[in-house]
Amino acid sequence: MAPASDAGRLARPHATLAYSTTGPRRGPLAVHAHGALSSRAHERRAGLFDWTAVTATHRLARYDARGHGESTGRAVPADYHYPVLADDLLALCDHLSPDAPVTGFGASMGTATVLWAALARPERFDRLVLAVPAVAWAAREPRRSGLRAAATLVERRGRGALDAAAKLSGPPAVLARAPQYTTEFDLAEPLLPAALRAAAASDLPAPEALRALPHPTLLLAWDTDPLHPLTTARTLAAYLPNARLHVADTLADIRSWDRLAAGFLAGERPAPR
Repeated sequence: MAPASDAGRLARPHATLAYSTTGPRRGPLAVHAHGALSSRAHERRAGLFDWTAVTATHRLARYDARGHGESTGRAVPADYHYPVLADDLLALCDHLSPDAPVTGFGASMGTATVLWAALARPERFDRLVLAVPAVAWAAREPRRSGLRAAATLVERRGRGALDAAAKLSGPPAVLARAPQYTTEFDLAEPLLPAALRAAAASDLPAPEALRALPHPTLLLAWDTDPLHPLTTARTLAAYLPNARLHVADTLADIRSWDRLAAGFLAGERPAPR
């Protein structure tokens, strides 16, 4: 029997979030936050961050961040700063699981969203599964200028110029054998510059602040990706007091992450890699 599936919308200040849930309706909740400029649909097309194995025991909610995918938003950079996205995540958790903590899943920008949310309200989460954290802290400075330049490019030449630049750069080597993977920007063109400038202004929480998070945490990283370097994941593993890091260097390993996450939610302690 296929897992039960539901969809809905949640009103937020200056945005409406589109979400869907899959899995047992009475199961504990896990919520997945996607990466910057992505969406639920893009992740499905790319074949990444599936988490299907998790739905055997958990109700999995996936949602489009404000302005992304089917969610609405406005062209104001401050609306897309990571702490604002964290507030959206917490509101969705309160809406879908008002009486019980949830497991926070995140990928790239979604990892930042989950960490900011867990710092704001640690009691709202029981475990964290954090995939491919993006370049952060001092190492993020060159990335900031690139994101601001991308925003200006869209304003001057349209989103087609940004699409062309993404195709030229291509995926990291670890994803080279994923034929369905493509870089996409799943926001309306008028919102793209605001989201890009917000990403330039945002960052992960300071490492020292992360010592306050007691949650069992599974960190999932891949190699050969300068935008999501292993140094960020290793720093998180060093500062989060109850974290284990798993590093994938093959596509097959990445595709095993949903089973690894399901085991982690069942209480298994994966060996670090």
